Amino acid sequence: MPNRSIISTEKAPRAIGTYSQAVKVGDTVYLSGQIPLDPKTMMLTTGDMEAQIVRVFENLKAVCEAAGGSLQQIAKLNIFLIDLQHFTLVNEVMARYFEQPYPARAAVAVAALPKDAQVEMDGVMVID
Repeated sequence: MPNRSIISTEKAPRAIGTYSQAVKVGDTVYLSGQIPLDPKTMMLTTGDMEAQIVRVFENLKAVCEAAGGSLQQIAKLNIFLIDLQHFTLVNEVMARYFEQPYPARAAVAVAALPKDAQVEMDGVMVID
């Protein structure tokens, strides 16, 4: 089995439970879910839904970079939304962070998220 290493950065929120920000196994990095927590204050980002989505992408970006990669290397992205009416907005913001070829993706409506967040994302990154 390939070596396993734990990825951690102060540029993303610290884990609020029994998990790591990411785990790297070989060339694959498993990114834990990110909600719109400000990494400095550990408080949910205030403002509109766009600001919350941006914060989630910035958190994911920070963890990807700490692992030696980038958002562009995410092979699979999972998006969890309290309200699927925000799906179009997620697509608009995502277009600022990703270019083709886009990762495989799922978007799922959920009843609740940690800390009453409105959006959460996790993913799998493969470092080239």
